Amino acid sequence: MTETRHIGFIGAGQMATALAQGFVGKAGIPAENILAADAFEASRELFTQKTGIATVEDNITLVKASNVVVLAVKPQVLPHVLEEIAPTLTDDHLVLSIAAGITLEKLTAALGERRLVRVMPNTPCLVGEGAIAFCMTDHVTEDDFELVKTLLKSVGRCFHVNEKVMDAVTGLSGSGPAYAYLIIEALSDAGVMQGLPRNVATTLAAQTMLGAARMVLETGEHPGLLKDRVTSPAGTTIAGMEQLEKHGVRGALYAAVKAAADRSRELGK
Repeated sequence: MTETRHIGFIGAGQMATALAQGFVGKAGIPAENILAADAFEASRELFTQKTGIATVEDNITLVKASNVVVLAVKPQVLPHVLEEIAPTLTDDHLVLSIAAGITLEKLTAALGERRLVRVMPNTPCLVGEGAIAFCMTDHVTEDDFELVKTLLKSVGRCFHVNEKVMDAVTGLSGSGPAYAYLIIEALSDAGVMQGLPRNVATTLAAQTMLGAARMVLETGEHPGLLKDRVTSPAGTTIAGMEQLEKHGVRGALYAAVKAAADRSRELGK
């Protein structure tokens, strides 16, 4: 199924690069079956350098050469791109959009009743550890659905969800890597304050976050239970947990996810 698909990326930025690398490396798409278009020469050159995949400047040329089109441009640019490519799209095209906040309704209004998929990836797709959700119109076929899952699983873990929760996905996993980096940076700074060399502190912080995440994913146990197993009565960890609660870390993360989800909703209006 994958070998017969010709995939075109409109936009050749970091996310398009990450997805293309996964599609070739793990999803079984031949590199010669992928093409990217971008208005900026520097972006095209970097995309080819990292993926070995050819690029073009013109979006229409790309659409004509593809049966799967991935819209990998910023939400602010997308309306212009949709207007440009709409007359060239046919019933043979499957269209995936990774533009934050842009609803299937808006895509349909611009492109017509087509096979449309809205995808929310995140930047860890760059290292094959993405957290991805997608939703789709009723025109998407069963073969399309299986193809989308195969493609997205090549860069991480993916979930098919109802569109009404896509803004929540954006607030949690779409923006979430930035929250994680902030926590890693803060833990590293705290380690340095306690006397650790910077490189040791940063590696310990990042590896601790990675290890904790893998424990959640691989054991399937509730994070609260795993937390309790680290927390001895009157021990060091509960002393630290008290300070996290006192300084509102939990509430701050609630607020961050809500703010990002609200902003995603605004972008979709």
